[in-house]
Amino acid sequence: MGYTIMQQMAFMRITLRAAAIYNIVWGAWVVLFPQHFFSLAEMSPINHPLVWQGMGMVIGVYGLGYWWASFDPVRHWPIVAVGFLGKLFGPLGFVINYLQGNVPFNFIITLITNDFIWWIPFYIILKNAANEGWPLRTTTN
Repeated sequence: MGYTIMQQMAFMRITLRAAAIYNIVWGAWVVLFPQHFFSLAEMSPINHPLVWQGMGMVIGVYGLGYWWASFDPVRHWPIVAVGFLGKLFGPLGFVINYLQGNVPFNFIITLITNDFIWWIPFYIILKNAANEGWPLRTTTN
């Protein structure tokens, strides 16, 4: 038995609002306390916190996009797609940098909540958009 359209829409909206809140909070945390993550991960403090704070700002801005997309997830699928790509390429960048010895394995803890847990929900939203023909605007008669 499949889910109703209302259940699917509720899932997509809740997912995007949860992602929005998470990203805004995480981004603010990184901007305001740039060394705190590294302390929790038992890593050395970074020399250039401005770069990490910039990452926090970008993640926070993604949060705003997810919130706006939550009002019509299928129509605003490009925002979800950009986020999904970031959630794929972020871990790829980690693997590359880990293999080159640039980052310790402990850094993976940020990938769990920033990336991995969102793969399936974002994929489901994009699958719904694909099933609707990847709409970019509302059609009117």
